[in-house]
Amino acid sequence: MGSRTIAAVITAAGASTRMGGIKKEYRPLGDGSIDGAGKPLTVLGSAVLAFAACPDISYIVITVPSNPETGEMKAREALPVFPESYSHKPKILFVPGSSTRRSSVHHALELLKAYQVDYVLIHDGARPWVTTTLIQRTIQEVFLHKAVIPVRPLVETPKEIDTEGVITRHLRRASIVSAQTPQAFSFPEILSAHELAEHEELETGKEFTDDAEVWGQFIGPVYTIPGDPVNKKITFPEDLP
Repeated sequence: MGSRTIAAVITAAGASTRMGGIKKEYRPLGDGSIDGAGKPLTVLGSAVLAFAACPDISYIVITVPSNPETGEMKAREALPVFPESYSHKPKILFVPGSSTRRSSVHHALELLKAYQVDYVLIHDGARPWVTTTLIQRTIQEVFLHKAVIPVRPLVETPKEIDTEGVITRHLRRASIVSAQTPQAFSFPEILSAHELAEHEELETGKEFTDDAEVWGQFIGPVYTIPGDPVNKKITFPEDLP
């Protein structure tokens, strides 16, 4: 395992429009969690700490807004002080994001080309409650399958509707899951897939919802593992404690 170089990409380049325009990743988590210096953890800081606790991860790339007012400087202020118990401290890198999540991730992958990465985990910066246990399990599975994501079963029955709000299909809940992050991939293939996705976006205007879709479109099957019910994504102000 030690011969494999693993990186994590944490996405924090969005505008947080549904949070009133205030960057949710930079907000205090509000649940009493503290960093190694005793300071309250931010949303981004909590996610970073979980990945930094994994000794297999050598690099963490954080995508940040290109706007200087909310970019790298603000992201650095939101980072945690690592506890002294962390014997391993990954290198933290920053990259300006773009207009879409997919293109922001692509920027991060391009940056990682110089670091001879073998595998990469891609995580939403707005999922602060990700556990090191889930991260390590995802790493173990990506060695076997090259592409793996955590998923959760749906609680409510899904329906497909048209533009007028009329139900067009009654979907079977048992065969539909909700995707979480981190999503883990073999690095060369996911980079190639993003390059192909960029060409398709330019030619057709298609938008890709996540990295699993990018892999599935251009590389092959994506395997799943059970997700974690506490690994929730912060979207609205009421999602914070």
